[in-house]
Amino acid sequence: MNWLWAIIVGLVLGLIAKAIIPGKQQIPLWLTIILGLGGALLGNWAAGGLGVGETKGIDWIRHLLQLAGAVVLVGLGDRLWVGMRGSGRHKTS
Repeated sequence: MNWLWAIIVGLVLGLIAKAIIPGKQQIPLWLTIILGLGGALLGNWAAGGLGVGETKGIDWIRHLLQLAGAVVLVGLGDRLWVGMRGSGRHKTS
């Protein structure tokens, strides 16, 4: 069941990150989920380092750090994906 929640969190964070980043991202949904999950892990690590990993109530700072991590990873992942896959346009002569 924990994996299901991880996938849901990755999906939500990845989609929010894609909505925040200007322009259209070309990464597929499966990569969005993985990068969103990576952003959550990165945000949790940063929150622990800042001493705000465990607080009473809703951990707003941790959630914002998770979202920031997802934005960074989705942005980088999109650039890498486009660079590896090409722009999708072929020159014709």
